[in-house]
Amino acid sequence: MIGIKESFQSASNSPLFAEGEVVHHKRYGYRGVIVRSDLICEAEDDWYQSNQTQPDCNQPWYHVLVDCSDITTYVAESNLESDEGGQTVHHPLIDVFFSGFKNESYIRNDEPWPG
Repeated sequence: MIGIKESFQSASNSPLFAEGEVVHHKRYGYRGVIVRSDLICEAEDDWYQSNQTQPDCNQPWYHVLVDCSDITTYVAESNLESDEGGQTVHHPLIDVFFSGFKNESYIRNDEPWPG
């Protein structure tokens, strides 16, 4: 049987959101900052199948540090929008992956995202 990810070709669109950009989740309402993006969903098929919403795999997906928590999420682009508030994000890993905050976004450093 072909897995979910294996049945999709690489997305031709580049990610809408950039590393360091502050975003808002449309459905769940949380804010966060993007640490890394993938052109398609790179999660294991089991994880994707257990996802309540199962958005299209063939779109950019983002690793997001969630504001005011220690949670990281993996989110489909269709579930995100730019956060226009201009406020910083409070997360214990901010200083690990970013070197500063300027012009309403974070400056990504060279620390690789795990995995």
